Amino acid sequence: MRVRVPAAPRTPLAAPCPSGPPPLPCTGPCPFPSPPGTEGLGGQLTPVPLRSAARASQQRPPARDQHLLPDRQRGGPWAAVPGMQYRRQNQRRFSMEDISKRLSLPMDIRLPQEFLQKLQLESPDLPKPLSRMSRRASLSDIGFGKLETYVKLDKLGEGTYATVFKGRSKLTENLVALKEIRLEHEEGAPCTAIREVSLLKNLKHANIVTLHDLIHTERSLTLVFEYLDSDLKQYLDHCGNLMSMHNVKIFMFQLLRGLAYCHRRKILHRDLKPQNLLISERGELKLADFGLARAKSVPTKTYSNEVVTLWYRPPDVLLGSTEYSTPIDMWGVGCIHYEMATGRPLFPGSTVKEELHLIFRLLGTPTEETWPGVMALSEFRAYSFPQYLPQPLISHAPRLDTDGLHLLSSLLLYESKSRMSAEAALSHPYFRSLGERVHQLEDTASIFSLKEIQLQKDPGYRGLAFQQPGRGKSRRQSIF
Repeated sequence: MRVRVPAAPRTPLAAPCPSGPPPLPCTGPCPFPSPPGTEGLGGQLTPVPLRSAARASQQRPPARDQHLLPDRQRGGPWAAVPGMQYRRQNQRRFSMEDISKRLSLPMDIRLPQEFLQKLQLESPDLPKPLSRMSRRASLSDIGFGKLETYVKLDKLGEGTYATVFKGRSKLTENLVALKEIRLEHEEGAPCTAIREVSLLKNLKHANIVTLHDLIHTERSLTLVFEYLDSDLKQYLDHCGNLMSMHNVKIFMFQLLRGLAYCHRRKILHRDLKPQNLLISERGELKLADFGLARAKSVPTKTYSNEVVTLWYRPPDVLLGSTEYSTPIDMWGVGCIHYEMATGRPLFPGSTVKEELHLIFRLLGTPTEETWPGVMALSEFRAYSFPQYLPQPLISHAPRLDTDGLHLLSSLLLYESKSRMSAEAALSHPYFRSLGERVHQLEDTASIFSLKEIQLQKDPGYRGLAFQQPGRGKSRRQSIF
């Protein structure tokens, strides 16, 4: 007589967790005991899909006690699940490079140990998007936005609204410049400071000063910049106002490179002068002090004409024009080019009328032919200027070669729209000797990353490249 043996009941692939559906691995401590043979594995046990299990079984036969899951109905120890394996899911450790890229941090930053521990325990997987609030909280945990993160070393200068200190960052041990702006309760933050912050936080270029941090307290607004040793005015002073013409070309190229980057983003600097061009020990030139800068995309077309230091102000602005664009900066570039080549300012006027007089005496009194529409300017008609004829620039800047003189004359044009743009000037034959590779660099790459670009010793070099702290008056008046 045949005895019929009942078939074993089917076992589910995964037992439901007491925390509720769906039947997925727990993310926290599980109340169930570990399957026999898995004690001491550590980490989180994750069911392996059947296909993965099949592949794994071909490599290594699974142990019987690794196929056990709890049987909730019987309350028994564990029920076998065919084709199911367990593997250890290790907790991921984030690298410093991952964290720095995620938070857009400098690679030389030293993250506090307590922040790293918190990140390992609480943070989601790095590939997931990071919200603005989460990033702000993470930066605050690191030390950004806090005065105690920076140590003040020396006072560099003090003005009506701001004091500038030389400081050191505890996060990187690098030197920084701390621009501390005093806040008046009645007026709040000065518009120049707000404008500078809003523009600089979006400008990432090797020839534009870097804004590292912003600290807002009840009494002050502190802007934390990278620290550079000197500015172009100090550099000229300490080489006896006699620069190597090769160095003039390198500084000029860097100035145009940073300015072209701004102009491509519709940003006007509006206050170019040697004091606002910072110079590092390596010779890197960086545009600074964007307190008067403007974005061209703002709704109004008329701006104040009380901008740009008088010596570097174009004649159209001197005569009251309030509708201008990127050419306002290009006139200043020409004046700075002349000053580097000759060691003296081009138009050092003390009043608007004297400034115009100096311009007209060199370039000739403008006419409708040389400056269409000039006779329609009421302020031009109000002055009675002698009828000067233009003088050859070579007699005033004999050290400039033919290409250099052509570039200079292309910048010092009365009609603003006729002035050469920064982008076009970079391709001028004057810079041909620098080679082709300077035009292929990334925005954030210094031209000194190319081995063929090196400064030469200036003929008027006095033995000290830069002014020592505390000696003489600070030239960086513009940062106040």
